[in-house]
Amino acid sequence: MAVPKRKTSKQRKRQRRAHIKLATPNMQFDVATGEYRLSHHVSPSGMYKGEKVIDDSKEA
Repeated sequence: MAVPKRKTSKQRKRQRRAHIKLATPNMQFDVATGEYRLSHHVSPSGMYKGEKVIDDSKEA
């Protein structure tokens, strides 16, 4: 049975786990709407690159 020869130190254990972290979403401030949005996504108001791409008016 494989048994470690020495105890794994706290430093070595933390170095191994250094890449395990939460990634922050890439938020951009949209000047046209005054809201934050994900980059390369349509804002909640329907604007993208300064143009209205989603029509909010409801059609019957």
